[in-house]
Amino acid sequence: MLGAGAYVGWNIGANDTANCIGTTVGCGLISFRKAAILVAVFVIIGAMLQGQHVMKTISKGIVNAELDYLAVCVVLICSGFFVTLATFFRIPTSTSQAIVGGVVGIGLAVGAEVNFSKFILIAESWIICPVLVMILSYGFMHLVVLVLRKFGSRTLLFQHALGWLAIASACYVAYSMGANNAGNAVGPIANLDIFPPKLLLFISGLSIAIGALTYGKKVADTVGKGITQLDIPGAFVAQVSSAFGMHLFSLFGIPVSTSSAIVGAVVGVGLVKGARSISKKTIVTILVGWISTPTLAGSFSFLLYKVIKLIWVG
Repeated sequence: MLGAGAYVGWNIGANDTANCIGTTVGCGLISFRKAAILVAVFVIIGAMLQGQHVMKTISKGIVNAELDYLAVCVVLICSGFFVTLATFFRIPTSTSQAIVGGVVGIGLAVGAEVNFSKFILIAESWIICPVLVMILSYGFMHLVVLVLRKFGSRTLLFQHALGWLAIASACYVAYSMGANNAGNAVGPIANLDIFPPKLLLFISGLSIAIGALTYGKKVADTVGKGITQLDIPGAFVAQVSSAFGMHLFSLFGIPVSTSSAIVGAVVGVGLVKGARSISKKTIVTILVGWISTPTLAGSFSFLLYKVIKLIWVG
């Protein structure tokens, strides 16, 4: 049971590390290894301090029923599998969407009452969050460009400070990812009410950290270099904007897509340079991943549970 949750946590780290450091690594500010270590530290802190809000939503906010051990294992394994698949193909998908889709699928499979109003609210946030972050990063990037034109060329100290701010913003993204995504990995387990919440959040945070360190580089290249070329100011703006969006939704217990937040922020920065600087092919690939992940996770959770029950009873 805990192993399945740890597997999902590992997937979050492997896929979503790119959302924390892809822009920083992509602009050449810091090496992947050093950035991944920073992510590992701050994602655990975020999970422990504020991960409980989303964990409660995933646990019993979507499906109003006590799930059995089989149901919890199925939803975790199916959700984790499709995120692993996306990571292998270097597609920054959403673990939040996979888990929510899986929970809805398993809820329907066991005949439980599914809170569709809550599900619709969460699904709407998957659209609102990236749009909000894109607008924020677009406006913020214009402000940073204005400041750079006035002061940036006069002193190397300013450029150096901006570099450190970009690294600090990556840490903020990692913290926000821990606060929002740690609950995704262990929310279904929390439904069973057999483990202390803090223990679950620590296991989730640690698993995310391990995923970041062991397999996070693939998707980091897509986010940092595949959408649009970023410099240090662009990396800073993208990270601060996406982190703010994720943190805001975390406080309301809404599991948003870390991937959609950072991609929206990177697109906002790219629009300042001009629409031609954005790789439309990469954007389309990412959008397909966002739509297919929750759909497939939900469908396979439903079917796998039904098949296992049929064989078990038969």
